[in-house]
Amino acid sequence: MAQKTTRPAKIDPDSAEEKSAAKKKDGKLARLKANGTQAELMRMTLKACLIARDATFNVQDLLTNSSRMAFLAIRDCEKELDQIERQIDEQLPGAITRVNETRARQLLACLKCITDLERIGDLVMGVAQRVQTRSGQLPAGDVRHLIQMSAILHDMLEDVHRGFISLDVDRARKVLRMDAELDNICHSMFQRYLTDNSRQKDSLGFDVLLMAQALERSGDHAKNLAEELYSLIEGHTLRHLPKRTVGSDR
Repeated sequence: MAQKTTRPAKIDPDSAEEKSAAKKKDGKLARLKANGTQAELMRMTLKACLIARDATFNVQDLLTNSSRMAFLAIRDCEKELDQIERQIDEQLPGAITRVNETRARQLLACLKCITDLERIGDLVMGVAQRVQTRSGQLPAGDVRHLIQMSAILHDMLEDVHRGFISLDVDRARKVLRMDAELDNICHSMFQRYLTDNSRQKDSLGFDVLLMAQALERSGDHAKNLAEELYSLIEGHTLRHLPKRTVGSDR
């Protein structure tokens, strides 16, 4: 009787082992892609912070010298911030589904920050447009205070940028303190205009107060950035806390 020969088993190209290896490879590639996207989104957010900071510097130049180049630079900053916000809005939803909780928090911070930065760009552009319209008419005292507010806002954004790079909570606390300085200057300008009967209550004074208010509101958005930095470092938010608790953290 002839001996039956056993043929070697064929290798199934779709075997469970190969499928598992391919799945692991795909997962690794997805994680690498997600990490790369996250790094790019964070880079864009930090860049946006510098763009907003530069806009506030150009407002100082515009107020000081009525520089046409400064006005155009502010306009370009505002457009670039809009573009960065659109890019982050488009890329972030896909990226956040492929990362762990820690990285997801960082991506959410990017989303919150670019919203505030884009709003700062809009507000600063509004100030620039009013300055451009009123060139040479603004009272020297008001110009001095508006420049002071712009300088404080510039420093706030500089500290936010440095704070996010080094994860320095002291930078966040410093920005929160500077926001109070902006509020005080803005309130004092409103008080002077409302109580000084020697001032003319005309459209020029109205424009000055609107500019001061826009810079004060920009400071509020910079404060939001500082609070987001604090939350990222400390693991809990400063928002919606009792005032006593917030004050002790600052």
